[in-house]
Amino acid sequence: MARPRQTIVSLEDTPYYHCCSRVVRKAFLYGIDKSTGDNFEHQREWVDSRILELATIFVIV
Repeated sequence: MARPRQTIVSLEDTPYYHCCSRVVRKAFLYGIDKSTGDNFEHQREWVDSRILELATIFVIV
């Protein structure tokens, strides 16, 4: 069963939290999807630049 992040993450120990993997779960963004064999490598540069752009806008407090 899923637990709320506030019970998993300690902001005192780690003030920064990587939440990308949770956001993109079940959405294959780049590379080769092993279950379907589809190649999404053409999206890698766009995804990387978009993540960097969004990191300048959003903050977790």
